[in-house]
Amino acid sequence: MEPITSYPQFHAQEDKQKIITFLWNWFTNNGPQAKAVIGISGGKDSSVAAALCVEALGKDRVIGVLMPNGVQSDIDDALCLVKHLGINYRIVNIGAPFKEMLKALQYTEMQSSNNFFFTVTDALLQNLAPRLRMAALYAVAQGIPEGGRVINTCNRSEDYVGYSTKYGDSAGDVAPLAAYTVDEVLSIGEALNLPLQLVHKAPSDGLCGKTDEDNLGFTYAMLDKYIKTGICDNPDTKAKIDRLHRLNKHKLTPMPVVER
Repeated sequence: MEPITSYPQFHAQEDKQKIITFLWNWFTNNGPQAKAVIGISGGKDSSVAAALCVEALGKDRVIGVLMPNGVQSDIDDALCLVKHLGINYRIVNIGAPFKEMLKALQYTEMQSSNNFFFTVTDALLQNLAPRLRMAALYAVAQGIPEGGRVINTCNRSEDYVGYSTKYGDSAGDVAPLAAYTVDEVLSIGEALNLPLQLVHKAPSDGLCGKTDEDNLGFTYAMLDKYIKTGICDNPDTKAKIDRLHRLNKHKLTPMPVVER
């Protein structure tokens, strides 16, 4: 996934159909009766991925899971999406498990001689919720009589700079958007006739109160251009993107094992 100068041609309608066909074939081979289980945030990626699954499998085989961490200010967007698509959904609030996990992590037996230093960092707080959400998605998938397959909603731009949580939102059984940059996901969303307020909603992880672009320090437009052409007009931004890509490659590669 290095930046390339011969990026594949993109046509929203054609690529939309390509993904739909891909999903149909994948489910045919990996769960002919299984349902697609997808976490719904109300943002572009989960909205587009869910709509593609509906096109591929039909709305009766798509399950939306809304997972607020206590109170979610934009949960109405997630509800708008599931109602627009007409899919079944369930709200699984991870607020209580989140608090209990933090409490368990910080609990120590003072008599123990094996205690070690531990602190709750900002990174821990931001990554714990996505991992709990992924646990919830797989629990839902296993509780469905027909079986479920968890849909990964990450796009190529996020994956390139590691803007995802390892074993959290970066996990899943199939990734329909992983080959597409943010601008392409937006175009596919428009081709699917999704509500524009969802497709063009400012992307945010919903956890730290900032947009993705605020956290990254550059825009997705700059990142998408760099991925497609290898060109970045700002040397500092190029260095930042290269650094993030280098540091986060472990999220994209299989777990290393000893060769025998």
